[in-house]
Amino acid sequence: MPETSRTASLLLNLAHALDHLFLLIFATAVSAIAADFGFAHWEDLMPYSVGAFVMFGLGSLPAGKLGDSWGRRPMMLVFFFGLGASAVLASLTQTVWQLAAALTLLGSFTAIYHPVGIPMLVQGAKRPGATIGINGLSGNLGIAAAALLTGFLVQAVGWRAAFAVPGVVCVALGIVFARLVPAEAEPPSRRSRPAAVSLSPAQLARVLVVMTVASATAGLLFNLSTNGNGQLLAQRLDGVVNDPATLGLLLAAVYAVASLAQVVVGRLLDRVPLKRLQLGIVLAQAPLLAAASMAQGWWLYAALLGVMILIFGAIPFTDAVIVRYVDDRMRSRVAGLRLTLSLGFSSLAVWALGPVVKANGFGTLLMAMAGISLCTAAALLALPEEHKPVAA
Repeated sequence: MPETSRTASLLLNLAHALDHLFLLIFATAVSAIAADFGFAHWEDLMPYSVGAFVMFGLGSLPAGKLGDSWGRRPMMLVFFFGLGASAVLASLTQTVWQLAAALTLLGSFTAIYHPVGIPMLVQGAKRPGATIGINGLSGNLGIAAAALLTGFLVQAVGWRAAFAVPGVVCVALGIVFARLVPAEAEPPSRRSRPAAVSLSPAQLARVLVVMTVASATAGLLFNLSTNGNGQLLAQRLDGVVNDPATLGLLLAAVYAVASLAQVVVGRLLDRVPLKRLQLGIVLAQAPLLAAASMAQGWWLYAALLGVMILIFGAIPFTDAVIVRYVDDRMRSRVAGLRLTLSLGFSSLAVWALGPVVKANGFGTLLMAMAGISLCTAAALLALPEEHKPVAA
């Protein structure tokens, strides 16, 4: 099977950036939205966004099935046009429940990318780890863009523009994708491309169960951090930095630097045994999270940078497992099932974030996150050993 073209790869990486950008617009603009809708505290508004994250997980299963049986290119077209239109719809809402419904619809379209876009990107890739690393960098730059772009748009125009402007861009990219990426000769389910590493059915089942559990706990850390970091910085840097645009720039810088970890990890995945590498990264998260729970001012900023480097650095592993152990003709379905289970669970973090912080503060939340990272490490101990790294 030929390697994905450079044009298609560029558009698929941009799509990953958009996927994460749209999921975090609300969390970045939540204070402005709360004020507009008459809420006294931003924490009270956070539960209204949980539908987006629930659908981000639950929608992955049908998206993956359609990606394998119908085709990955047509599903990516649905992604671009549906996501852009739902973002514009969110910008037009007049009540909090209308916004909640629009965000849930938006989440349904964001569910398409990971089980469809990533398998499309890595099909035929000679160095899948490096490809996944670059793709992860793109996704996390989308997170950085959410912090930066949303902050400036909210300050300059208002929160509605923070949804509408990227929504129009997304539709425009869909038109470019339709014109430049050729149709597939056949859907993935009719192809046959064996996995890079052959496992027995029992071993494969064990690997997928472990990675689903690890993905769920890692997803909790990802959702709690990316949805809460904006308010964490506003609270812990209060009196040092108070301008929303500057805070957005500082947070974008954290995400941009942390995103580079995925490139490094992606290259290492082509050379180093997966279990050893992932376990080391996950174990390093707990002490940094504990330090962040007590830090204030610029010390908090430094600790947060370290935390996000490690959280982002752990992201490529689940996609690497699927590429390494699963036949291409069913990768979208396997990814969709894994995402439905793990993201469906980790979406609870978005619902719980506001109430937990309101009742106990960010210090307690960060200590709980340190405990979650240790749970992830415990799950990873059940992975089978690789006796030698995958050849570059």
